[in-house]
Amino acid sequence: MSRPVAVAITRQDYPKDDMAEVVPVMERTLSHSLEEIETSHNSRSGALTRSLNVALVRCVGDPTAGMLETWESWLLAMQVHSAVFAATATEQETVTCKIRQEGRHLVTTGPQTYLHADAWLDAFYLAVICREAARLDMLARIPVSLLRDFGGAVDEYAYAWVETLQSFWLRRDDLQTHLVRAVDLSSAEHARVIDAEEMTKLKYPPIMMFYRYLRNDAAGFNEALADAVRWHKEYWTADEDRAAQVHGIVALAPLAIACLAKANNLPVDVQTDYLPEALLDFLWRGEFDA
Repeated sequence: MSRPVAVAITRQDYPKDDMAEVVPVMERTLSHSLEEIETSHNSRSGALTRSLNVALVRCVGDPTAGMLETWESWLLAMQVHSAVFAATATEQETVTCKIRQEGRHLVTTGPQTYLHADAWLDAFYLAVICREAARLDMLARIPVSLLRDFGGAVDEYAYAWVETLQSFWLRRDDLQTHLVRAVDLSSAEHARVIDAEEMTKLKYPPIMMFYRYLRNDAAGFNEALADAVRWHKEYWTADEDRAAQVHGIVALAPLAIACLAKANNLPVDVQTDYLPEALLDFLWRGEFDA
């Protein structure tokens, strides 16, 4: 049986020259955060945001993520996101985490405002994209109660989605229960903290992709992936304010689920700069000790 023709989805235009000029400034700010990440909660919170933003912005000028500097940025974002959650192991005074090829000794902590379910999901997505099984093992064992204790507001779907991914990775027998709940709670009528549009176009699609992946439904998976990318584009190009946000550059959650599918031999037939090719295909495999 012949493979279906790949679906091509163009990414919106970004000001490449302007983005290129701002990267060094962003890198310096990120470096400042990393200097005190071992002990400062403000630095950890800042490093989460800044590391991911640098990785995203580099994909404007390097849409396939084929350049070494781009891959290093994604690797660093993964390291930072995993490190702050590894530092919740309060049975130890410090944990040693590799960040920029250096062992950093992070003082451990309990619940913090930056340790919420959305940050955990970003950490999981980045670890999947970087194919980091050990860090996925660690993240899958983070208690959902810790994420709930951070003191902020997150829609209930997020906790169900976290539990789904944890059950999947740890091969627990409650996966279906959590997945059904995640699908239900990611419908528009359950949106409380975010609005219905964000829930429908950004939060629900990766969950449906994951459902199709679990069923080993290649056609259904690629249909869900194409829908996820189209809705991502629709959301982030709806007005000028959104179009200027760096979060639209890469479809992070769909990319992660597509990487999961790719790693398990499910064909990915959607071509777009929203899913950088080198990240999707893990072309930097073996180049670094992460």
